[in-house]
Amino acid sequence: MFDLAALDPSSLLPFILIGFAAQLVDGALGMAFGVICNTLLVAVMGVPPATASARIHVVEVFTTAVSGISHLIHRNIEWPLFWKLLIPGVIGGVLGAYVLTSLHADFVKPFVLAYLVAIGIWLLVRGLLYPPKVQKPTVIAPLGLIGGFLDAAGGGGWGPVVTSNLLVQGAEPRKVVGTVNSVEFFLTLAVSATFIWNLGFADIAGATLGLLIGGVLAAPVGAFMAKRFSVKLMLTLVGVVLTATSAFGLYRALFA
Repeated sequence: MFDLAALDPSSLLPFILIGFAAQLVDGALGMAFGVICNTLLVAVMGVPPATASARIHVVEVFTTAVSGISHLIHRNIEWPLFWKLLIPGVIGGVLGAYVLTSLHADFVKPFVLAYLVAIGIWLLVRGLLYPPKVQKPTVIAPLGLIGGFLDAAGGGGWGPVVTSNLLVQGAEPRKVVGTVNSVEFFLTLAVSATFIWNLGFADIAGATLGLLIGGVLAAPVGAFMAKRFSVKLMLTLVGVVLTATSAFGLYRALFA
């Protein structure tokens, strides 16, 4: 059983800082909390990929619940798109979590870091080419399945993968953000349950609390940044940081 009284507050500090930094960017861009947290946890702190992804998704259950309710109140959800993403997304997420917990951390880590490098490059390209060209959306359900799987297996990526692709396909930005964020609550709930079932709760809880504290503290600042910073600049900077950090972690995992 997990004992909160035995938790050393100083051990939470790195996780609070990671949660704070990730939420600053997520608040400004509407995405990237998971990929930033996972990059720092896996590449910098050496946390096993499955444990890192589990911690991130437990935190996101709370943050996406608040976000989803907000979008529901403001009528930002497009329900046909919601249902087309929900079931494939949850299936992909559960499958990704199961695969990640079934493999040895040393084997999985290079693949997760390579995926994070790719996400970093994708965000960098999006930043350089922002705003996206308008086209008619054609791919939805397969995108949800792939996005859910990569989000769970890579510790994040639902927003960068699904939101970015739907925007590039030409869907209405307000409806895309509201719908994708609302689906993400059910995705993170299913993924978190899968991780807890396979890993147990005690190994996840302490660091998760730190990430949650940092995320809550940064939320108001992130909202302020959303009004002050250029989306193009933020996407470019985040892409550079993620690519560089993940590439360094990948180099260490392969050659250290």
